[in-house]
Formats: sequence, structure tokens, C-alpha cells
Amino acid sequence: MDLWVIVPAYNEAKGIEATLRALEAQDDPGFTLVVVDNTSTDGTGDVVRAYAGTSRMTIEVIPEPRKGTGAAADTGMRHAIARGATHLARTDADCLPRPDWVRQVRRAFGDGLEMVGGLLRPRTDEFPLKMWERRLIPFLVGVAAAFGRFRPGNRDPAYLGPYVMMPGATVAITAGLYERAGGFPRAAIEEVHEDRALVNRVRRLTPAYATRRDVVVYGSVRRLRAYGLAGTLAWYADHHYHPDVIDIR
Repeated sequence: MDLWVIVPAYNEAKGIEATLRALEAQDDPGFTLVVVDNTSTDGTGDVVRAYAGTSRMTIEVIPEPRKGTGAAADTGMRHAIARGATHLARTDADCLPRPDWVRQVRRAFGDGLEMVGGLLRPRTDEFPLKMWERRLIPFLVGVAAAFGRFRPGNRDPAYLGPYVMMPGATVAITAGLYERAGGFPRAAIEEVHEDRALVNRVRRLTPAYATRRDVVVYGSVRRLRAYGLAGTLAWYADHHYHPDVIDIR
């Protein structure tokens, strides 16, 4: 298994070192890391290259001029495949994978899955979170996952298995299935939820996908802080909320 981890990044110079440190702290170091600099204007790529100079990880930084999480993630995935990757995992540049994240991803593949989703939990190091917020956020993620099973866009007789929500911040897939499915849509975050689109593409090809509760990433709550609870829920429900600022930094 030649595992590569892909991290799309846009203007994350202030915080991406935390993500890099979390990846460096993985108890399974057997992976190559690709950071895709998605037209950053704050020196994100330089921060990553400087970190790579002292890191035990193998880190590659590549550019993607077309702005968009889907475009950047797809570029990173295809770069890794061209370099010999057999398995791919993705997290985001404002997230902290749990120290066993890579190991649990590898274990899920070993159990026969071709696509693996994980749990997204709120970070507690960015903003002070009240106890009710720490409990509410995972609850809302669970509600969204349950709701997704009944959405018309996620229901089709051609699907080989049920809809499963797999956040782009904690998802993994075999290289072969990624290519067969057509990969992430090369789109901006405000155009389409590329993680949901990839899941539905995969559902037409195989039932060998699932969410694993032991594949855990801690994600930023900055969008929740900026949009508010109602706005955040509406944003993730097919962008029914249209904020003035899309890229929260």
C-alpha cells in the first residue's frame, strides 16, 4: 500500500503548521504528503516548504491555479497517482487529524473498503467552546448525515449502496476507484460540495465504502463562528445561505 495524504490549502499561512504538526505526529508515518497551494496570496506555500526543510515527513508542494477546493483536491490526488500512489487520503489545511488517523485509514482499507469516511469533530484550540457547543456540533453533523439519506439528489436506483456522508476533511479512497469515479469535481466550494459529489459517483460503482468511527479529524469551527448556526446549516444544505465572504480566515 503506497499511501499519500492530500491537503488543499488557500491562504492558510497562519494556521497550516498546526495541521502539519498533527500529520507529523501520526503513529503510522508511512505516507507521503502533498500540499496543494490553491492560488494563496499569503505565502502558504513558503510556510509549508520551510516546514518541510526540517520535517521527517516527505512533503511535496504543488500549485493549482484554478481556485476551488474540488480543483485543488483533484490536482493533488492525480499528482499522487501519477507518482505511484495506490491509496489516497485527504484532510484540510484547517484540520487536525487524530494521531491514529493514518493507521485507522490503512486498517479500513485492509478490511476491504475502497472508500473510507471518518468522523469530523470540532477543534477546541481555536476558540473557547462551551460544553453545549462541543456536544451540539457532532449532533448536527449526525443530523445532516441522517438527512442526507433522504435527499432526492442522493437517491437513485442505480446506486449500489446507501448514502453516507464523508466530509472532505477526513476521507480516503483507492487510487483505482478514484480514477474510475472521475475524482472530485473541479469546482469551487460555493459551487458544489465536492465530497458529496464524489460519494455519489462512487455509489454507482461499488458498495465497498463506509464511515469508520475510528477515523477522526478535528475541524475548524471558524465557519460556524462567522456564519452563525442557522447560516452554517443553510450553507451546507446546498448553499441556501449566501455569505458576503466565502473564504473565512
